[in-house]
Amino acid sequence: MSSLRVALIYPPPWKLPAEGAIADAVDGPPSDYQPGDLDSDFFQIPYGLLSLAAQVRQSGHPVKVLNLAAHDWQSVEETMRLLEADVVGMSCWTANRRGVKLVADCIKQFHPQTHITVGGPHATPLPREILSHYTSVDSVATGEGEVTFLELIHRLSQSLPLDGILGAYYRSGPRIVGGLPRPSVERLDTLVSPHQSFGTHILMTSRGCPWACTFCGAESSWGRGFRPFGVERVLDDIETALAKLSVKLLLIKDDTFTTNRNRVLELCAGIHRRNLKFLWSCDTRVDVLSEELVREMRLAGCERMSLGVESGAASILKAINKKITVEQIERSANLLRKYGIKARFYMMLGNRGETLETFNETLEFLTRAKPHQYIFSCLSIYPGTHDYEDAVAKGWLDPEAYFTGTFQELKIPFDATADVASRLSDWFSHNHGLRDVYVPNTQDLRAVIAELGRPHPPALVELAEALIVDGQLEEAEQLLDEAERLNYPLPGLIYNARACIALRRGNWAAMKSAFVTAARVDPQHYLLLRNAAAARDWLNSGGPDYSAPPNLLVRHDFQLFERTEQPTLPGPLPENWHDWSVPNRVTLLPNPESASLNQVNLAQSGEGAVHKRLEMLR
Repeated sequence: MSSLRVALIYPPPWKLPAEGAIADAVDGPPSDYQPGDLDSDFFQIPYGLLSLAAQVRQSGHPVKVLNLAAHDWQSVEETMRLLEADVVGMSCWTANRRGVKLVADCIKQFHPQTHITVGGPHATPLPREILSHYTSVDSVATGEGEVTFLELIHRLSQSLPLDGILGAYYRSGPRIVGGLPRPSVERLDTLVSPHQSFGTHILMTSRGCPWACTFCGAESSWGRGFRPFGVERVLDDIETALAKLSVKLLLIKDDTFTTNRNRVLELCAGIHRRNLKFLWSCDTRVDVLSEELVREMRLAGCERMSLGVESGAASILKAINKKITVEQIERSANLLRKYGIKARFYMMLGNRGETLETFNETLEFLTRAKPHQYIFSCLSIYPGTHDYEDAVAKGWLDPEAYFTGTFQELKIPFDATADVASRLSDWFSHNHGLRDVYVPNTQDLRAVIAELGRPHPPALVELAEALIVDGQLEEAEQLLDEAERLNYPLPGLIYNARACIALRRGNWAAMKSAFVTAARVDPQHYLLLRNAAAARDWLNSGGPDYSAPPNLLVRHDFQLFERTEQPTLPGPLPENWHDWSVPNRVTLLPNPESASLNQVNLAQSGEGAVHKRLEMLR
């Protein structure tokens, strides 16, 4: 078998203009595009591309992964000109479908013999349409792509026809052929872990979801049902991932992490058994939680749980086949507050049956349920969902819109009247983004520690921060010392709290010393960077002799400030990126113990640059 050079690309959404340049009138952003419409999730490399890369490398082919999601079009063209690949695979989502076509056309312009294949959640339900409209694309891999993609590469390496590859569509003369489905991977543990080669804070421990909400395309991508990786495989992945990360945070992005409660309890026990010190978040449903499970998850490091709530109106929950009740949602929110896990509600506007009355029900419900946070999104109609199928069947959605329209995503109420849609849109324009609701006080946090029944470092730090706000500095210091002794996994936040204590005592030297230490041991927490930059600017401008002390925040937020390094985020490509003798193995940051303080001292770039970089990721 001859070796093929394989490139896996995450393309930009459209032709992004260079800074200061005028956007392309035809292939540029939608006419209604606003800064922030592309959120931080959009720029994150799809986990599936990293998994594909791991399988390809294991099979003996050199592979490159390029995250071009934020690259301007001029640089994309230059990158494609230099890309000497035999096979290119691209991840196609509704939001970047136009970019997929543009990049494919660009590749063929420079390298007409390169085979281009496309997969992902937008391509999977529309393989024939993709091949019909995107003439530079040679094949589409539907559903889970690992086995299909490997078979495709094998055929191409042997100059064999593509006939009969399960899960693949391709051209045969003027015809588009394919359509034989590929069964789902039964034993996920047989797949090579992407964490062996790539540093990423994202982790997936299962595939699929047993439920079938009308707006969700999980079944289209993964097939029906829930398939987990084995407990020991997941624990191995956690250990491997943490070894590459200087900040010990993981975001578990399963569709429904706690589908199998016993499995999650086993994972929590394994985290303790292996003495893994890290904090993590997950996404799940309110009806697959229990008191024992929530307590054990918190003690194993779970800090935030994002719950697909969607609506506070029972009629909407029924209409979208959510199969949960308002009472279950409220009970789960109470349970998470009890054990100190931050509850984030994902809410939606414009689902089928939405009226002003149901929306007001939702707003009243949020006041009662008191999640720590909630965030609204407008209903988007994605191919492969029940909403898409029903909208096409009803005749008000033409599938051609996804190939002729320039919209980022098709955000449209399913069946609301024009007046209701207008009023919902107006509300959303003034209330979008993450909203804080429940902020625990010191009494609440003491109750959490009592319920946990043992010293839990994250709970101790959170209480210490609340005590600092209340001015109880001595007790706060004692709790911080205990959390550090117990190996709290984000030591930068301990030093951030100590800096805030020093500020309140007027000890500027101790404040600076705390930030210098924090920058060395934990340089990636956004709050730490924000505070360090504020302190640095204040000291450089004369400090207490010239202005009031800086406003330093003392909070225990589960939030990561990620470096824009390839391929996790779309930072600059390294100088030797097109050298196929250099493996595409990336760790997010060097070991902070060996990092120069000149690189990280007091957020060297200043608060303005910090905010600019944060805005780029939102």
